[in-house]
Amino acid sequence: MTPVVLSSTDLTLRPWEPGDADALAALADDEELRRWTSHRVAGPQDAARWIATQEAGWKSGKRLSFAILMTGRVVGHIVLKQSSGEGSGEVGYWTGAAARGLGVASRAVGLLTTWAFDTRAGAGLSRLELIHNASNPASCRVAQKAGYTLESVLPPRAPHEAVGHRHARERGTVRLS
Repeated sequence: MTPVVLSSTDLTLRPWEPGDADALAALADDEELRRWTSHRVAGPQDAARWIATQEAGWKSGKRLSFAILMTGRVVGHIVLKQSSGEGSGEVGYWTGAAARGLGVASRAVGLLTTWAFDTRAGAGLSRLELIHNASNPASCRVAQKAGYTLESVLPPRAPHEAVGHRHARERGTVRLS
């Protein structure tokens, strides 16, 4: 799939670029981020390797990974993963410390969701899921603000050792806020 850039008033979602390695390494050096995600990057060289692997996801169309930029600065990550279920995908995201509490994650999820349903409709994508650690109330708020409904509580599964929440949104549902 050809990489795309999505933007709103103050956010841009674009594919990760090699020049983002230092910014990614700095963002990933965050205890809070490591607490809630399986995302691990150990320094700029590891970040450069991670960014390079994101290109393969775009080429296959199975993992469309974006850097989240706010006022031109990388502040997080969001990804659309093709699920094994027919017509469905999964959204994953994280934001760096400086972007937390500013509504960046919910706006990024909303922007990606709109694009995924509008653009990928020809591929039959009709449902998106968002799964997070159940002990992270901020992620529940992100999902709700982006119009995702809590559907179920999930048992621990690798690489996450905690109970999870599965939120979902169907194509054609109205965004709540």
